[in-house]
Amino acid sequence: MTDNSSDIDPIKLMVVDDERDILRIIKRDLEADDIAFKVDVFHSSELALQELDNHPKDYYDLILTDIRMPKMNGFELYRRIKEKNPSMKIAFITAFEINKDEFNKVLPSIDVKDFIIKPISMSDLIVKLIAIVKRS
Repeated sequence: MTDNSSDIDPIKLMVVDDERDILRIIKRDLEADDIAFKVDVFHSSELALQELDNHPKDYYDLILTDIRMPKMNGFELYRRIKEKNPSMKIAFITAFEINKDEFNKVLPSIDVKDFIIKPISMSDLIVKLIAIVKRS
């Protein structure tokens, strides 16, 4: 019996959050999952942008970013990533309730499809991330 999991390309995920404990838990739990995630974590938007410049445009399948971060918040990170790569899939993870209609009125230039509200179980997060990546 052979293990086919190595035949499947892992989902390459960038996670940006200023809370290092959250980064550690997400990386540990997603990389331990059978789905095979490859997770790179960054505690600042600036470091994440630098890393994106070091890879081909389609290196990451998805970027998951917090909204409230010092210096550059998640919305500004989103805007800067989309300027360079309009097709990049980006989801926000936040502890704050977001009303999508209200959000669109305030920031109409940002078309965000995915908000993930903390706290979220790891199994629910995995399902949501896979759905976002598979959606065209």
